[in-house]
Amino acid sequence: MSETKDQINLTVQRFAVLTCIVALLPISIGALVTTLKAGMAFADWPTSDGQNMLLYPWLNDLRHTDKFVEHGHRLAGVLIGLVSIGLVAVTFIKEPRRWVRTGAVVILVAVIAQGLLGGMRVRMDAQVLAMTHSITGGLFFTLCFLFAVQVRSHGKQQVESDHRFSPITFALGVLLPLVVLAQYVLGGFFRHLGRMLHEHVAGAVIVSVLAIVVLSVLLRSDSPSLRRRGRWLSSALLVQVFLGMGSWVTKLGFPALGWVATVNSPAQNITCSLHTVGGMFLLATASAVAMELINRARTGQIVRIADLFGHQIPTEGGLA
Repeated sequence: MSETKDQINLTVQRFAVLTCIVALLPISIGALVTTLKAGMAFADWPTSDGQNMLLYPWLNDLRHTDKFVEHGHRLAGVLIGLVSIGLVAVTFIKEPRRWVRTGAVVILVAVIAQGLLGGMRVRMDAQVLAMTHSITGGLFFTLCFLFAVQVRSHGKQQVESDHRFSPITFALGVLLPLVVLAQYVLGGFFRHLGRMLHEHVAGAVIVSVLAIVVLSVLLRSDSPSLRRRGRWLSSALLVQVFLGMGSWVTKLGFPALGWVATVNSPAQNITCSLHTVGGMFLLATASAVAMELINRARTGQIVRIADLFGHQIPTEGGLA
């Protein structure tokens, strides 16, 4: 018996979510690699100490943390590559929509590019490439997250007019992920190059204020889906703020309270790594908000994109 269109869509949805979840593995381990400064535990790539990456006796390195974590990162990269190939296969077999197939192919290409970038970082032993690899990792997860959200929500949206969004608040919502990305880059400069700490702290304040402004509209929206995006964003922001404070205390200490940071302590390594992953979640949720706003603006459900230039606030009568 052939599958119905709904069943086909459900299969693709599940695989898209699986891809998003698996993408967390290499990214999270990669954050720990950076924290431990284990990026050059192996001086070669794609081999590991001259051995085939898949045949390397990984478990023998349990006592050598740097090699164990770095090789785990490489194996996790292989895993997300295989899952991405599966995503492409599933979409081409079961999904007739071109944009879904294109999105799956883009994810696979991004995985390949990310792997090559990681390999170049090792072969050239360049911290700038390590920072770039980390930033593109966050962008890759955001891509997977948006793809999963779009596939799951496509065709389910109802017309939910919401006139709380003026052109200004709409623009701030679309601007938010760009500001978060800039903050993510500043964090990368500090983690990898030891620079721009104060700029990163200032960026955290800017991101928080901008996000709160957008959240003040999202959480009061007439649209359930916009409120849901708002809850995602508020949760990611709250967790990231606490992780940021924890990273500061465990890495730099807090003399006023007599707290002295211990280099490479478990608390420092775990908190700083989670802070990087938290920034990635904040970028992904902020991007989901922007995507939702743009999609609704295109269908006239909140504010027309053209109104951004005409400064015309929508009226209760709807948009022409």
